[in-house]
Amino acid sequence: MLRTLEEPRDAQENHVLFDRLSALDIAAFVVDGVDLSPGAAIPSDGDPRIDRALAGFLFTCGPDHIRHPEAIEGGAEGARYPLHGSLAGSAVSHTEMASDGTACTATIAVALADGGQARIERRWRIDAGRHEVVLEDRVVNAGTSAFPPMMMYHLNIGGRLLGTDTRIVSTSLEGGECAWRFGNGESAHFCLPATTGADGWSDVTLAGLAGLGGRNLQVRFRADTLPFLQMWRCQRGEADVISIEPVSHRIARRPDLAAAEELIPLLPGDARDYAIAFSVL
Repeated sequence: MLRTLEEPRDAQENHVLFDRLSALDIAAFVVDGVDLSPGAAIPSDGDPRIDRALAGFLFTCGPDHIRHPEAIEGGAEGARYPLHGSLAGSAVSHTEMASDGTACTATIAVALADGGQARIERRWRIDAGRHEVVLEDRVVNAGTSAFPPMMMYHLNIGGRLLGTDTRIVSTSLEGGECAWRFGNGESAHFCLPATTGADGWSDVTLAGLAGLGGRNLQVRFRADTLPFLQMWRCQRGEADVISIEPVSHRIARRPDLAAAEELIPLLPGDARDYAIAFSVL
């Protein structure tokens, strides 16, 4: 459990609860006693790893694939990358928590779908000055052949917390903001190039969360390795969830990304860094 440094309202507890059986992703993010996670109010694609991960506040897609299953290049007939990649459902092999509970490091060994190996060196910490939770990931090619890393961070918020005045605010959006119920129908998504600030980071805010007394959830992410802002919502049947998803690649089939030279290989022993941060303001 990672405890935030900001004083909660009404003496209610603030904390982050990690899932050590799934990459040290976040099973719960509690602010003033309210968990922002969607819980059971999610759709299912039939993959129990993703059902478990999506119910939490944050899960990580990758490092070999980030969206729906596609054929493995040069693989056996019928071989496919799993839904959202191979990291979800991978147990943590080593963790270490700081004595004051404000930082936690982890190592996750990942068996890639094409037979390769990766290692995620993960660090969670509290930035006391900004009152935010920060995640720093290093993806290391621990195998003997190159692979192109792909990463996406699903930050999942229960739709029960949103109100009619809730807005998505970001300079990445045309006009700077839009309604949270974007698109048509019960489910919709978009993926846009992320506008980068002077510090090399991009940000997006889910503003006016009725279930948190009108407070805002701000997400920031390092835009050199996460150059796209993707968002998804689903209000279908019992599902009621919206996700903020900083991502490494635009929405396109893998062969199209490869043809456009957007799948950049990571050689054995090399590493690539990613970072995100979030806070409730």
